Amino acid sequence: MRKLLLLSCVAAPALVASGAAFANDELVTLQKDAKQWVMPAGNYNNQRYSALNQITNKNVKDLVPAWSFSTGVLRGHEGGPLVIGDVMYFSTPFPNIVYALDLNNDGKILWKYEPKQDPSVIPVMCCDTVNRGVAYGDGKIFLHQADTTLVALDAKTGAPLWQVKDGDPSKGSTGTSAPLVVKDKVLIGVSGGEFGVRGWVSAYNIADGKLAWRGYSEGPDADTLISPEKTTALGKPVGENSSISTWEGDQWKIGGGATWGWISYDPELNLVYYGSGNPSTWNPVQRPGDNKWSMSIWARNGDTGEVKWIYQMTPHDQWDYDGINEMVLQNQGSKKVLVHFDRNGYGYTLDRVTGELLVAEKYDPAVNWSTKIDMDKSSKTYGRPEVVAKYAPGSAGEDVNYKGICPAALGSKDEQPSAYSPITELNYVPTNHVCMDYEPFRVSYTAGQPYVGATLSMYPPPGQTNMGNFIAWDAKTGKIVWSDKEQFSVWSGALATAGNVVFYGTLEGYLKAVDAKTGEELWKYKTPSGIIGDVNAFEHDGKQYIAVLSGVGGWAGIGLAAGLTDPTAGLGAVGGYAALSNYTALGGTLTVFALHK
Repeated sequence: MRKLLLLSCVAAPALVASGAAFANDELVTLQKDAKQWVMPAGNYNNQRYSALNQITNKNVKDLVPAWSFSTGVLRGHEGGPLVIGDVMYFSTPFPNIVYALDLNNDGKILWKYEPKQDPSVIPVMCCDTVNRGVAYGDGKIFLHQADTTLVALDAKTGAPLWQVKDGDPSKGSTGTSAPLVVKDKVLIGVSGGEFGVRGWVSAYNIADGKLAWRGYSEGPDADTLISPEKTTALGKPVGENSSISTWEGDQWKIGGGATWGWISYDPELNLVYYGSGNPSTWNPVQRPGDNKWSMSIWARNGDTGEVKWIYQMTPHDQWDYDGINEMVLQNQGSKKVLVHFDRNGYGYTLDRVTGELLVAEKYDPAVNWSTKIDMDKSSKTYGRPEVVAKYAPGSAGEDVNYKGICPAALGSKDEQPSAYSPITELNYVPTNHVCMDYEPFRVSYTAGQPYVGATLSMYPPPGQTNMGNFIAWDAKTGKIVWSDKEQFSVWSGALATAGNVVFYGTLEGYLKAVDAKTGEELWKYKTPSGIIGDVNAFEHDGKQYIAVLSGVGGWAGIGLAAGLTDPTAGLGAVGGYAALSNYTALGGTLTVFALHK
């Protein structure tokens, strides 16, 4: 590890931050400074919006690379960089190197931290060896390693200050999620639903790394931190041990519900929001019941982890429609809402104070596994999807190949985060336009071994060739405003800006800029490898920059990333994205863009 010799790095308030309240106050203030990018999603509300307006829909055509940096790693580069003061911080896929780069010197390395991890964790990682980024708080950079270790690094020097192991990779637990600092705590989730890991979110004290609270996705109320009387689901108390009663026997102990997606936070409500993933196994016949609280949106108290409200989107998930996608916090007039684009193909709008369901509509017209979400509050099935049996694996038993299901298991959108512009009041969503055949089979649980129980194949919707769309969505009405076709799934995170420009990346490697109001393509640039990273914006020395990590991989690019050729490998993705190798190759590059002088 290289020690920092020159420090122009962190803004002065960051260096003196200490104490519970101050750490949170610092971030609440810093996130409002558009010149910096201080959280994985830019701000607590996960809007991925930049108020910078130097780059506009009129001049974005003049964008050129300002400088670039090779990461030295050749797997899927999800997530994106932070910018704090004059320093950029980012992490790589396994082995999870963290770099601190000097913006005053075109990305000169100030320090580099490379953890020593057992490579045996690599085959336990479901869908590539990705890492979704680091977090900042109280003068520390927080890294969530593949082996589930959470480490706090000194932001000035990169020196480790403390570290703690959150899970056990030998039993299938891994770490891929970006941490989030809330008050005096740093929150992380866990991966491992395909290994029968019972998901959780952990909150650690940022001062010393001690566990403050942990809330599980399934199990007794003492584990989930659910209050039978106070916690509500669609306005009604959930009752005692609401999770256990929806599983057969002790299946909840290996029930999945992983939490590897994005976390958002409302400081005024002191509530954190996130989603839980698929239940284990992928064979639904083996786990009768609703399998609560997998596939759910959670609202937890940031101090205690106690659950205020919860909503299960896909009871008894039969498709692997993980619910881990980001919760975008935005306002509709005086109403505080949460907008969520689920893997199941529905765009949800909920009142984030009460959990009331306001909108639930399809954001990809190919979705066929369900006809609609029941929005009748007087109905016994209120809030549940109306399922089409022929597209529901397990409905006719095991060892049956259920064909033509849309979307595929990777969903109408995976973890690639959307963006929201308060100017246009539209959400900008990178989507997958992919269907699948799904054959469930019986599988036995062995700790540390895959616990999937299904064979998949993926392909575009019948009669169509594009596997992705980039769309603008009106969360008030639940309607698509405009849609741009892409040959492959759009697997990068989006960025909306005050210049009426929206940025996103493609699996072929293009960074694209489109008009926020019309979707018209304004500019594109081919980076060295496919983009599955998240675009960000910052300002330095009076100039606005756009930054993105390229490096093909992730679930969609797992064939390239891991050298797989069997069409059913990668949980069905290898065959569906086989043509991707004609357009890009492995690489790990940070590219920073600015307007031509």
